[in-house]
Amino acid sequence: MATEIKVPVLPESVSDATIATWHKKAGDSVARDENIVDLETDKVVLEVPSTVDGVIKELKFAEGDTVTSSQVIAIIEEGASAPADKGAGKEEKGDKAAASGKSESSAATKDETSQTEAARQEGPQMAKRENDKGAAPSAALPPGARFTAQKEGIDASQVQGTGRRGAVTKEDLVNYAAGRTGGVGGGARPEERVAMTRIRKRIAQRLMQSKESIAMLTSFNEVNLGKVMALRKELGEQFQKEHGIKLGFMSFFAKAAANALQRHPVVNASVDGDDIIYHGYADISVAISTDRGLVTPVLRNVERMGFAEVEQGIADFATAAREGGLKLEDLQGGTFTITNGGTFGSLMSTPIVNPPQSAILGMHAIKERAIVENGQVVAAPMMYIALSYDHRIIDGKDAVLFLVDIKNQLENPHRMLLGM
Repeated sequence: MATEIKVPVLPESVSDATIATWHKKAGDSVARDENIVDLETDKVVLEVPSTVDGVIKELKFAEGDTVTSSQVIAIIEEGASAPADKGAGKEEKGDKAAASGKSESSAATKDETSQTEAARQEGPQMAKRENDKGAAPSAALPPGARFTAQKEGIDASQVQGTGRRGAVTKEDLVNYAAGRTGGVGGGARPEERVAMTRIRKRIAQRLMQSKESIAMLTSFNEVNLGKVMALRKELGEQFQKEHGIKLGFMSFFAKAAANALQRHPVVNASVDGDDIIYHGYADISVAISTDRGLVTPVLRNVERMGFAEVEQGIADFATAAREGGLKLEDLQGGTFTITNGGTFGSLMSTPIVNPPQSAILGMHAIKERAIVENGQVVAAPMMYIALSYDHRIIDGKDAVLFLVDIKNQLENPHRMLLGM
């Protein structure tokens, strides 16, 4: 029985998807719920699993092709199994031919005809693979990585992958080539042209939309995180035993932001034409970096969440983002964003507002700096924080008071924990 595998139903905001990577080819066995193909949309990579046990009969599209909602992309012969030894099957056919008195040339002709028919049924995807014979590991790579592997003459199976599920990325191949040759030298000037991924294109569009449609301004402050660090040291081990998750910095910032958004509602508002929409809840987008680009899954109703819920939510999103398991609904909505450039060592930056939101909080690296405390110069773990905001609806006074609110909470974390 033939079973059709279709593109999942895409939301209205996503018109189509691109075939990113086939994980199976025609003739392969596949188990129910096993991932067949990765589809890349403007926002997220979707995995499409098999709905039955069987054998891939036909792949209807090649990598790089565009598909739409509910379109059939593969056919599976349900309940079938792939031949365990194709060579043995050919020998058996040869024996039967000899027994019936048929000539060896006749058997060869039939076998050739059979192969031609199989190639025709398998379609353009099979033809593409036949062209890549002798480079099976490279043929399964994304386009950019495949180009690099072919150009550098690299056997991708010898490269340690750092991508999702250990996949070999273009960067892995470039680093491997540089290590093998001692870096670019002797006048070599390599270049590579690679098409943007759907996600990277969408990021570029959103950044330009923000630049062109928002009157953006950034205000700064600095926070002494000494008490937060002391609290984490005092309660971190007990917190992890109790909740099964580490107590990080992000939960302090998320809770401080949620509290401040309740007290400064204009920072939590958005512009819709000539109207201002005030949101009575704090749905906070958390920026997470992946090898495909930046994604911002949304923690909903953070004002109602405890620290453990925030930490677990962020951890779950980070894992899903790295493994390609984020859902489209995880990325939709959001009334405010927090981004942490300090993870990569950034000391100060001006984050870009994510429309239709009106503000974004930027965290940065924690550095020991000399400050004056009670008349004495002391070293303290300091962080610069930045608030970029839409000046059309948020005045400078509102932005500064919001940042001061964040600062006061983080410098008095015991009071924040008590809801004060």
